[in-house]
Amino acid sequence: MAEDFEAAVEDGLRLSKRIYFGKDRAVAPPKPHTAMERAAGCSYLPNSPMLYAVITDPAIVDNPDMPSYQPHVHGRCDPPALIPLQMNGVSLEVDCHLDTAFVTVSGTWRVHCVMGSRSCDCRFALPMGEQGSILGVEVEVPRKSYRTEFISMENEKGTHNVVKAEGGGFLKAHIFTFTVPQVDGGTNISVKVKWSQKLSYHDGQFTLRIPFSFPEYVTPAAKKISKREKIELNVNAGPETEVLCKTTSHPLKERHRQVGKLGFHYDSEVISWSNSDFMFTYTVSSSQTFGAVLLNPPLLGDVDRRDMFYCYLFPGKQQSGKVFRKEVIFVVDISGSMRGQPLEDTKRALFAALSKLNPKDLFNVIAFNGETCMFSSILEPATAKNVESVIPWVNSNFVANGGTNILLPLNQAINMLSDNSDSIPIIFLITDGAVEDERNICDTMRNQLRNYKNMCPRIYTLGIGKFCNHYFLRMLASTSRGLHDAASDVESIVARLEVLFARASSIFLADIALQNLDELDDLEVFPTQIPDLSSESPLIVSGRYRGTFPEKLKVNGRLADRSSFTLDLKVEEAKEIPIGKMEAKHQIELLTAQAWYSENQELEKKIAKMSVQNSIISEYTNMVLLATQRGKANADSTNAKKASRKVDLQKKEEPKPEVISTAHNLGLGFGNLNATAENIPSGYGDPEPPDAGEVFLKAGCSCCGRCWRHCCCMCCIQACSRMNDQCAIAFTQLFGALACLGCYSCCGD
Repeated sequence: MAEDFEAAVEDGLRLSKRIYFGKDRAVAPPKPHTAMERAAGCSYLPNSPMLYAVITDPAIVDNPDMPSYQPHVHGRCDPPALIPLQMNGVSLEVDCHLDTAFVTVSGTWRVHCVMGSRSCDCRFALPMGEQGSILGVEVEVPRKSYRTEFISMENEKGTHNVVKAEGGGFLKAHIFTFTVPQVDGGTNISVKVKWSQKLSYHDGQFTLRIPFSFPEYVTPAAKKISKREKIELNVNAGPETEVLCKTTSHPLKERHRQVGKLGFHYDSEVISWSNSDFMFTYTVSSSQTFGAVLLNPPLLGDVDRRDMFYCYLFPGKQQSGKVFRKEVIFVVDISGSMRGQPLEDTKRALFAALSKLNPKDLFNVIAFNGETCMFSSILEPATAKNVESVIPWVNSNFVANGGTNILLPLNQAINMLSDNSDSIPIIFLITDGAVEDERNICDTMRNQLRNYKNMCPRIYTLGIGKFCNHYFLRMLASTSRGLHDAASDVESIVARLEVLFARASSIFLADIALQNLDELDDLEVFPTQIPDLSSESPLIVSGRYRGTFPEKLKVNGRLADRSSFTLDLKVEEAKEIPIGKMEAKHQIELLTAQAWYSENQELEKKIAKMSVQNSIISEYTNMVLLATQRGKANADSTNAKKASRKVDLQKKEEPKPEVISTAHNLGLGFGNLNATAENIPSGYGDPEPPDAGEVFLKAGCSCCGRCWRHCCCMCCIQACSRMNDQCAIAFTQLFGALACLGCYSCCGD
């Protein structure tokens, strides 16, 4: 899909050369990338919010304000070309709360490339930051407005005239697209889009990065058009937290500063739009682990009427702190679907992780498909010699072929780990496939973990592509205090495994438990098994309860030097921090894993309601695009008076929004057993359906015998599928002539 999108944009840039801006143009016509630029990594994928004109008929491409003579164009664009629209204004609003950022981008684009008498669809593309989640879109065009909404799949069954939006959904894991139908040439389009994303954390420093790099060809051609760029940033790092601004990519002006809060603003007329991503870093200064608990009552219309709590722990600066020694086993899928780039990137990420192990750590590598292959029968010390010796072993044994059997290598890894309190046993499971016995695997691993008395193994899972069951992998990780991550795009395997391994290799506080909560009624904690605290990420635990929450929450844990850890967290009301919205996505993902495991339909309905209420993507809801028609304003005052009298006499109902399109399957899905069985390579999106020729080839033909195999219907189909048009016409004429001769001979007799 991404390659097709880039090819469509390249075709659109070539088409845009037909647009004549006059002698007063401020920018040159856009030029496609040269071969050297493409080799250097230049891409047409958006690095900022972008709007494109979807062109199927190239003859409509022209300047709506200044029509010019254009040579006639024969044919149509199939697939349609995408011409980037020129942007007239953009504003960015960001509210950072602890580790979550809520982002709103508002922009105005103009359909500058289509004749005023013609119209075209417009496709919006939104790249999001770290673990971005789309919340909603609003679009304004003359006489019409559009907005997105989440509806449950059960409610969608009763909705009429719902069609799948062309090009809607996710282009890549972090790029969301949707289509606005039939916009007239020369029209100004206003788009307002909201999403949430996570802030990255390292060494006590939070980093916010938002794609905000606009290409040069979206700058309006006219010199007199005002181009205004606005940025507003608010940071709330929690109560009684010292915040220090470090770096920023844009010239922000400080508006206010309070304890734990910062506010910045930027508003300027610009010659050209921002050509760099918006980045802001700040620190929460503390040399020790600290945190707090925030409380909030249920929101109005909340599905769950219990009160909410949000507990967070910041690791602080732990450079001198001792981390746990590790026993690490990498369990890597080498089935046939991993061939090519997925396996090569996995090997590269594996080598990088092995090089970061300490010499006192122990490690092993297990490769699996239908069978298993181990680097060593025991755990080996992570010395430089052993790490170097595993590289040729991986290169010779990591050959993609065969099926997928996950339970066998997991059992081998569990039996290989020791049961002591001196080190943390960790299993890294990397796979791109789904298997039939996933619930049985969860039960088996849960029973195996109960046998450990000191430190049970942590299972860290990385799912590649959309053919694996990410909720099975999440369930597997959550039952063992581990973590799950998804490399939905094959290109992100190295980065996601690097983040996952960094968190696992920097654990300094394990076996964390929340105390003095026994008096609460109907308590539910997310996640149930609290993960370990590392210096690479804050720890967030949320939940629901009934009753009176204690004034202080006691947190216990185990440090790397075997000493116990205790911390009393202050409990406060969350006055300005929307903890319900911050944790909605995480809770929905955990509940979806539970619903998959237990096959609980009531829980599925609850998740759908949570998704609709918080505008969060789930497996049980779809996003629809609603259109509302607005009436024309009458300039004639007499008509206005008459209209007002009619309104007084008879109340007119406001026009109801109409569902014009829907985007299905926005979630990660529950895996694809057929794609795994057929070893279809990993990728983002569903496997393409086989063509008719492949269907016939797989179906076979019962009339094929050894003697007549070249004359049966199957072989005729194979021969015809390889025949060009001229040959087909010649054979048609030949058989037609033979049929005529046969008829003539019959009539003669």
